[in-house]
Amino acid sequence: VQLVESGGGLVQPGGSLRLSCAASGFTFSSYRMSWYRQAPGKQRELVATIYTTGSTTDYPDSMKGRFTISRDNVKSTTYLQMNNLKPEDTAVYYCNVPRFGSWGQGTQVTVSS
Repeated sequence: VQLVESGGGLVQPGGSLRLSCAASGFTFSSYRMSWYRQAPGKQRELVATIYTTGSTTDYPDSMKGRFTISRDNVKSTTYLQMNNLKPEDTAVYYCNVPRFGSWGQGTQVTVSS
């Protein structure tokens, strides 16, 4: 299982980013995917989960409204669209396959003016 995240960077408050996670080494379309994040000095927290066909998604209450998870089973890629970003969204964002407990290397998102 290999997961490679990309798309992070520095963005001003109120801006948007779209993260990507390219997956390989398993049958991508058969597994749900999740995004997590970890801010400095804090525990890793769940941001969003998407089920196999992409028609069902789940967000913790604290993440609803500004984040949208999606997937492309042809490209074996999952995405996280983040809008109206706030400084408290600054973190390393990780892709995860819950079934395998596999993690990517993460991509840094910094929200600052």
